[in-house]
Amino acid sequence: MQGSANLNLMIKAARRAGRALVKDFREVENLQVSAKGPGDFVTKADREAERIIKEDLMEARPTYGWLGEETGATAGADPTRRWIVDPLDGTTNFLHGLPHWAVSIALEHKGEIVSGVVFDAAKDEMYWAEKGAGAWMNERRLRVSGRRQMHEGLFATGVPFGAKKTLPAMVADLARLMPGCAGVRRWGAASLDFAYVASGRFDGYWERELQPWDMAAGLLLVREAGGFAEAVREGYDILDSGSVICGNDGLFDAFTKIIRNL
Repeated sequence: MQGSANLNLMIKAARRAGRALVKDFREVENLQVSAKGPGDFVTKADREAERIIKEDLMEARPTYGWLGEETGATAGADPTRRWIVDPLDGTTNFLHGLPHWAVSIALEHKGEIVSGVVFDAAKDEMYWAEKGAGAWMNERRLRVSGRRQMHEGLFATGVPFGAKKTLPAMVADLARLMPGCAGVRRWGAASLDFAYVASGRFDGYWERELQPWDMAAGLLLVREAGGFAEAVREGYDILDSGSVICGNDGLFDAFTKIIRNL
């Protein structure tokens, strides 16, 4: 694969962290787990993966800023560039032995995501994209699906857990969407939901109450694969709002009207 020096650095860091996570995943029953909140856990493996990624990225680009799920935000000497990292997206899947989780790394430049990597280490699927250069999975160019009829569409979402406030809205979304589509999946890893839209496995994805590290890399994948993405509330910024709706070009308008109840 060919890409910029920054993208190659991101891929290398994701692979190194992914290898460490796979090793821990094989011994998941022995992991030391501490609760961060209802249904939301952090593991030693999670923290170690972020340490690996931060070490690799910041050693190579010490002036860049940083935003990581586990270590928070750090301003850089270069205010225009920032790494946005989720070292283990799909932690609950990981803890339960479900092989559906990923490493997500994005590079933001002047407020815009310019490079993104989502690594599904359990399946050895490396999704990557750069602005203007398309989206890829390993060596294969990605393109969103070509479906244009809602009854053919397969969609993904995230069902709120714990004390999150958006469960009623999600239930209402499902009641409107499910009678007219082929199905809805809740697989528990936002970065892979984006990647699956980019690769045509899903036709669309929506979710509320997300963090920037859940979305940054995946957003670029979808857009570079020819898809569309907006905040659930029209006119809002996706990363600031913490919500997203995305899909292929053929179904996006109809899909957003259903989710927005227009």
